[in-house]
Amino acid sequence: MWGETWRLLLAFLFGLAVWGAVQAQLDYRGAEPAFGKNWLLVDLALGVASTVLLLWRRRWPLAVAVVTAAVSGVSSVSVGASAVALVSLATRRRWRELAVVAVPWTLAGFAHALVYPTEDAAVTLPNVIIGVLSFAVSVAIGWAIGERRAFVASLHDRAITAEREQSMRVVQAQLGERARIAREMHDVLAHRISLVAMHSGALAYRTDLSPAEVRDTAEIVRESANRALTELRAVLGVLRDVPAPEGGAVGGAFGGAVGGAVDGAVDGAVDGAVGRPDALGERLPERPQPTLGDLDTLVAEATSAGALVALERSGDLAEVPDSVSRSAYRIVQECLTNARKHAPGARALVRVDVGPEPDGTQPPATRAVRVTVRNGIPPRDDADPAPPGAGLGLIGLTERAVLGGGELTYGRDRRGDFVVSARLPWAS
Repeated sequence: MWGETWRLLLAFLFGLAVWGAVQAQLDYRGAEPAFGKNWLLVDLALGVASTVLLLWRRRWPLAVAVVTAAVSGVSSVSVGASAVALVSLATRRRWRELAVVAVPWTLAGFAHALVYPTEDAAVTLPNVIIGVLSFAVSVAIGWAIGERRAFVASLHDRAITAEREQSMRVVQAQLGERARIAREMHDVLAHRISLVAMHSGALAYRTDLSPAEVRDTAEIVRESANRALTELRAVLGVLRDVPAPEGGAVGGAFGGAVGGAVDGAVDGAVDGAVGRPDALGERLPERPQPTLGDLDTLVAEATSAGALVALERSGDLAEVPDSVSRSAYRIVQECLTNARKHAPGARALVRVDVGPEPDGTQPPATRAVRVTVRNGIPPRDDADPAPPGAGLGLIGLTERAVLGGGELTYGRDRRGDFVVSARLPWAS
């Protein structure tokens, strides 16, 4: 409000200065306006009207600039208003509009020399130079203001875009952390909980078990639950300590908050499961993540739960890096869990091959571990549907393989068996 008022006031004061200078020149020459001495008052009124007209220069910039330029030909006070209108029009940076205003602006200069005969001739070189320079300076000022406004607007747009992108990155980091936590939880808990469910189901429905068999089955349930809690705490420790690559502090804080919030509860559950209170708050030692070297134990657990699993190996499993070995183990574990859940009683074949990659170099610069898990799919009737899945297992395995530079495929083969094949490479 006040900025607009000051602009109008300065335009009017500039016009008054021009009006006073013209009147002083007329008095010096002993001349008067072409329309008589009273025209000076009309000039003043036209100047006030032109100044007020500037209030609409943003709505109709071209019309206001043309009208004020034309009026300035007969009104000295309107010169300031015409200059402000021209500057405002030049901020739009449109040459055609400026060319339109240049016509009345030029004619106004000649008309002003006729209405106020301050020189011996109506058209003189100084008048022409002053008219051209005043037009050029006004256009230059307005153009510079327009450039600056456009630059500031672009910075504002960039800031909004950057803020929006940052918000999207934050959301993506949070979603990535949630997906990573869900995947790790699924990998750790699905196998153990399925064992607990199977053995506890046997306790519920097998009434012919001897006391020794009941104790053995209960011990397996307790051991599976204990290992599930221990592995869960280990995963939460990893999620808490490893920063997210793209989410920055957001991802790390999210994972740390989840890990920290759940870790205490898991510690307490583990202590209760093993029957040792942790009164001093001592942290239990982290259980190492299983690798391909633990496949025999994994197969033994599945076999003890009633599954029919055969394991075949070729190559040296010990040469596989720990990160690749852990991923391969998780793939086998998830496949056996799915087979036990969706194809109970079907035979499963696990094959793990370690060897060089045919990359054309001698010796090969890349080696890989190939995991293939095949299981039959027994027919099911409507009375015994397959248990629902979370939809995270195979998706998480595929993502795990891709992140490691490998690949994973799954589906039925020609014989009707369900086959999962994975390739996990590493530089030798």
